[in-house]
Amino acid sequence: MTAPTRTGVIHVQNLIGGHWRDAADGRTFETRDPHDGSLLGVVPRSSAADGEAAIVAARKAFDEGPWPQLTPKERAKILHAVADAVDDHREELALLETTDGGKTITQSLHAEIPRVAHNLRFFADYVAMAANEAYPDGALLSYVLYPPAGVVSAISPWNAPLMLATWKIAPALAFGNTAILKPAPQTPLTAYRFAQLAQEAGLPDGVLNVVFGYGGDEVAGPLTGDSRVDRITFTGSSATGVKILEAAAKNHTPVSAEMGGKSAQVIFADADLDVAVPMAIRGIFGGNGQVCLSGSRLLVQNSIRDEFVARFVAEAGRLTVGDPKDPANFVGPLIEQAHLDKVSGYVDLAREEGGEVLVGGARLTGDAYAAGFYYPPTVVTGLTNANRAAREEIFGPVETVLGFDTEEEAMRITNDSPYGLAGMLYTTNLDRAHRMAARWKAGTVWINTFFERDLRLPFGGEGISGLGREGGQYSRDFFTEPRAVTMRLRG
Repeated sequence: MTAPTRTGVIHVQNLIGGHWRDAADGRTFETRDPHDGSLLGVVPRSSAADGEAAIVAARKAFDEGPWPQLTPKERAKILHAVADAVDDHREELALLETTDGGKTITQSLHAEIPRVAHNLRFFADYVAMAANEAYPDGALLSYVLYPPAGVVSAISPWNAPLMLATWKIAPALAFGNTAILKPAPQTPLTAYRFAQLAQEAGLPDGVLNVVFGYGGDEVAGPLTGDSRVDRITFTGSSATGVKILEAAAKNHTPVSAEMGGKSAQVIFADADLDVAVPMAIRGIFGGNGQVCLSGSRLLVQNSIRDEFVARFVAEAGRLTVGDPKDPANFVGPLIEQAHLDKVSGYVDLAREEGGEVLVGGARLTGDAYAAGFYYPPTVVTGLTNANRAAREEIFGPVETVLGFDTEEEAMRITNDSPYGLAGMLYTTNLDRAHRMAARWKAGTVWINTFFERDLRLPFGGEGISGLGREGGQYSRDFFTEPRAVTMRLRG
């Protein structure tokens, strides 16, 4: 299969139990390029019957297949082969990701698809290297086993489709589970191609199943509400996350959910602005602003506020917006019309709340943008943290600037949010950095940097930003059933 072009339409199919299938009832939906609206693929609009079939296949592969009984090294060999296939098809996958979701080719090619392979390799190796506990106590020896949990439903978002899908799939499979992936309907193409590559690389039938479609009572229904599913891992909006938690509750199914964010970027007067300005730009406008970790509240100490904002606005105004397949562009289109309307509506709301738009603030029009969902980098000032535009998740290239005088005030504003996914702090004061990181209500705090990830660290959010943590030992705890074993030794 080649990467899509304007004339090449891909016929996507579900992968269930090692077989490629259309939806049971034959229904389909289309996926289109957010840059120009061209048709990219026809995708099965799977129903609950398809979800049911995927559960049966995953259950059989777990209960009867060899995958859970393989040694960690045996599973790792296969997962490394899948990672090799990803590396070998990096350009193809990157172009699929860019055309299907609007992410710039630079980010797809040099950041996200390499992370796909890294996710697979890291967890493939981590299982065999993870520390374990043993507690000798005289004639008693106690230790811990980590058998796989069983069948995992992995529900992934559209903003980093394959990278976040493999963030879920890689640990699930590495620890011996079988999995069902339901990608976001907006971005199905890389999941489809990845499933082909995984099958070709030798992943046994039924270990990875992929079903395409929508939530609610459609394909996602059984994936979240069936007692034969042992774990659910989800990334997406807080509202959808609540529905998944409700569906899982009746079966007591553990859920790991990474949801929305309204993270703060806090800039102190002693920060190195040559570092802080470009990092803060990346922190909100990277990924077209459609990143759950985005620092969409920019808190700047008032003594440098004018200088910083001037530099920040000038830099935002220089960012190139356009066809994401052109490496010269930093910002591509938003995912779809409904989302463009949402982002635009929040900027209109900011104006109604008394905000002043310093740059951007209107949908891009003209020949280069007319067929796509383009919204420019936008900076709004004049709001307070009580305004809706400063409190609610916009999920687009829109930054709201807030001022503060003291560390205590910055900390109060930062934590005055129902979200708690991430935070970014720019300061050269090491004591302040430690103090604030300890008090920050967020799953991840970056200091003088952004989006650096060590996969051994816990990842997740506080408040309505999520439930649970994944990464390293935290993924092991979630994707396994830790079991205590105590034996009495003969004297």
